Amino acid sequence: MSIVVFEDPQCELLAPITLARLAATMTCGSFRLIDLLAPISNEIYGLSRPHLQTLQRIDFPLLRVPDEILVGSENQPERPVSLLLNARIAPTKQAFQQIQSLLRIASQNVPNARPMVVWDREHVAAVINPPWSVEEIFSYGYLNVEDWIEKAKSFEILECELNTIAAPHELIACNMANIGANLEWRIELGASQPESRLHFPGVSELRQLSDGLFLADGATVGEYVLTDTKKGPIIIDRGAQIGPYTLLRGPIYIGPKARILEHSAIKDAVSLSHTTKIGGEVEASVVEPYSNKQHHGFLGHSYLGSWINLGAGTCNSDLKNTYGTVNMEYGYGKASTNMQFLGCIMGDYSKTAINTGIFTGKVIGVCSMMYGFVTSNVPSFVNYARLFGQMASLPPEVMVSTQQRMFARRDVQQRGCDVQLIYDMHRITQMERDRFGDALAL
Repeated sequence: MSIVVFEDPQCELLAPITLARLAATMTCGSFRLIDLLAPISNEIYGLSRPHLQTLQRIDFPLLRVPDEILVGSENQPERPVSLLLNARIAPTKQAFQQIQSLLRIASQNVPNARPMVVWDREHVAAVINPPWSVEEIFSYGYLNVEDWIEKAKSFEILECELNTIAAPHELIACNMANIGANLEWRIELGASQPESRLHFPGVSELRQLSDGLFLADGATVGEYVLTDTKKGPIIIDRGAQIGPYTLLRGPIYIGPKARILEHSAIKDAVSLSHTTKIGGEVEASVVEPYSNKQHHGFLGHSYLGSWINLGAGTCNSDLKNTYGTVNMEYGYGKASTNMQFLGCIMGDYSKTAINTGIFTGKVIGVCSMMYGFVTSNVPSFVNYARLFGQMASLPPEVMVSTQQRMFARRDVQQRGCDVQLIYDMHRITQMERDRFGDALAL
């Protein structure tokens, strides 16, 4: 049964989280949506924003891309679609079960049955047995997604709880709400038979070292590490290292080859992706692959994209002095979060200098450099030193060179598509810098 995972225009409003990554690859509670789909179907297609299609083809072959579908399709029967699935669906155990349920409904439908739609708020979360074939959907392309979403309004409504992430702060809230249950699910899968785990390529076999503490093959824990699992389990995945004199308070997920440095405090709903390096105090945050926060300083209720480096002493605030709820300011306007604790959201490739202080609820774009106090949102591709009266735009060529040096430190080869992504993101985010006007010394 075929699934088409589609990005809708709301994905663009998840920037900076989704500027450099497919929405289906956002990490939340240690999982990504793409991780949940591999066990469900071997015929999965991905309709993504144009600037990410090359990366999708190379890095995520599970999501088949348009030209692989359309080439040679003449004189061949069109492929029916069992399920259209929004790429912004939160990756939880409940979502996995609901998607399985929707596929069962699709398989039971008689030929030419009316399609059904699942809504989450005002967003289409899924369409069962849509009237369009795989070829039709991709011939329409991403730019016409809104047209068939509009047509879906006439479909029969199916009541089903599929939660989508519609704003950046919702990812942080979703991580906190679901990481405990997701880690319990990982433990169940990690204890299952090897052939069952193969269907979940991101799930490792786990052994219990102590009450609530689970390790995968090659994971190591240094001396005098204190673990507290009263609020949830701690999973240390393949090859991860925990330095001595560290506090771990669950629920926590420490991804493959991650490193926790000595004297760190990692606590309460932290989800660390693979090859991250973490020190200091981290609480209720998501950190994507290859990002570093290895020195002292506090990171709380925040999201860090990939290839980020936080300088020594960098701290963010996640609580207002008034103890009130945090309101976020995005490119499209202000948003009420109903969250008392909310830190920063930082896009891929951004960096902070030593002793940088990030105020509550700030959004930092991709490929920017911060110095001193960050008292406002930061556009993408900006040198931000407002404390010193300096703000200037960063040319994409500077970030291409920086990317090359970063990749080399991790033995990652810089590819043409990685370079092109920098230029594409610079083009896409030009309006962010335009809004700052004369404040930027262009």
